Amino acid sequence: MGDRMNTQQEMQQKLEALQSKASVRILAMESSCDETAAAIIENGRTIVSSVIFSQVDTHALYGGVVPEIASRAHVDACDRVIDQALKEAGMTLSEVDALAVTYGPGLVGALLTGVNCMKGLSYTSRLPLIPVHHIEGHVSANWLSTPDLEPPFICLVVSGGHSHIIRVNDYADYTLLGQTVDDAAGEAFDKAARVLGLNYPGGPLLSKLALEGNDTYLTLPRPHLEGKYDFSFSGLKTAFLNACHKMTQKGEELPRADLAASFEKAVVDTLCEKALLALGDSGLDTLCIAGGVSANRRLRDQLTKLSQKHHFRMCMPKLWLCTDNAAMIGSAAYYRMKKGELAALELNAVPSLPLC
Repeated sequence: MGDRMNTQQEMQQKLEALQSKASVRILAMESSCDETAAAIIENGRTIVSSVIFSQVDTHALYGGVVPEIASRAHVDACDRVIDQALKEAGMTLSEVDALAVTYGPGLVGALLTGVNCMKGLSYTSRLPLIPVHHIEGHVSANWLSTPDLEPPFICLVVSGGHSHIIRVNDYADYTLLGQTVDDAAGEAFDKAARVLGLNYPGGPLLSKLALEGNDTYLTLPRPHLEGKYDFSFSGLKTAFLNACHKMTQKGEELPRADLAASFEKAVVDTLCEKALLALGDSGLDTLCIAGGVSANRRLRDQLTKLSQKHHFRMCMPKLWLCTDNAAMIGSAAYYRMKKGELAALELNAVPSLPLC
């Protein structure tokens, strides 16, 4: 017990010393789903190095992410991505100031792999470890892409597992305004893509196919919920599936491009409507997007046009920062470090971790 307390006190002292240091370099890891990633971030804004090991090809064989396979792949890749991130940065571990890791939400086995890897590295290197929420990481991708961005602002976070509207009050300070009550936008994209016979990951393939289609071919419902800023995509998804099944039962060939375009338009219209409503009610003048679905071309184009029409600032991460990566985790960790947040030795994975 005495050794554990001494270790925690030592880490706390080191973290406090970093708060006044001019340059802080954080080695971060992300392993919440099917990417094993490591990155070194300086002062929350500069990417020194970033390495991502993707398992997409492996999981494509099964039509989606298989948690056990993902966990085993993370075990194999953790040390390699850390070594590669240090190599690309031209640094040794002794030149790193702190460590960071995603501890939730996500797949529990995948999270545990990253958490245990970084806890072990923290203990052996005597470097403080900063725990980071995965969604906070996505929000923080905007710090890396827009150097002059400052809070407060509204952020729409959309991915395979999450659809949130968040008010970013300050660094590492959030208010959850709305979220999906059922399926996430990215999940709905993937399920619609599967009906159209597209491979995993279906969302990007559906969006590519939609470029060739007529987005007025099929009218799909836009749900109205009690929660002003909440989303629901299950009804939209079911209506789409039923329409496709009726065509198939009649022996009709599916007009895949038109169906893809109609579905994409319905999802994007819903996301834009709720995001603009939240922005208008907030009185703020900046809207950001984040998460895997924020790479969607229609969403980015539509929000850009809306920003020009309604005169607000629109910020978007670079495309590679929309999907899971460790750079965003390192950025979020820097601002958590500034608030004195340190992982306890008992840090564990929390697969359903709430943002706030």
